[in-house]
Parts: sequence; C-alpha cells; structure tokens
Amino acid sequence: MLVLTRKLGESIIIDNKIIVKVVSISGNQIKLGIDAPVGIPVHREEVYEKIKEENLSASKISLDIEDIDKIFN
Repeated sequence: MLVLTRKLGESIIIDNKIIVKVVSISGNQIKLGIDAPVGIPVHREEVYEKIKEENLSASKISLDIEDIDKIFN
C-alpha cells in the first residue's frame, strides 16, 4: 500500500484519470473530493462491499424453465 501525506487543498492523481483532493479537515475527519471519468465507479468501501454481496447473492439464484417463462411472458 502506498501511503501519502497531503495537506488541505492538495491532490493526488491516479493513472492520469482520477484526481483525489483533500477538500477539508475537521478533527479526525477528512473530506475528499474525487474527480473520475463517468465510466469509473467510485464507492465508499462499505457500499462497495454491499454491492459485491448483492451481486454474489443474485448470481446464486436458480430459476427453472417455468420461472423464466413467467418472466418473459
């Protein structure tokens, strides 16, 4: 893991596409601004984990032919 130190208003750039900027600092909380291309999803870690869980759960659903027929007819 790369660990960087940034001050208020300073940024890092990832792959010439994503800019992460320190927007504000208040006590032990830091607000980051993230500028990324539209096609690159940006999520908080807990949201990303929930999306992964939901996708895994959805991929385990099994349907029989009758269920598929009900969906499309």
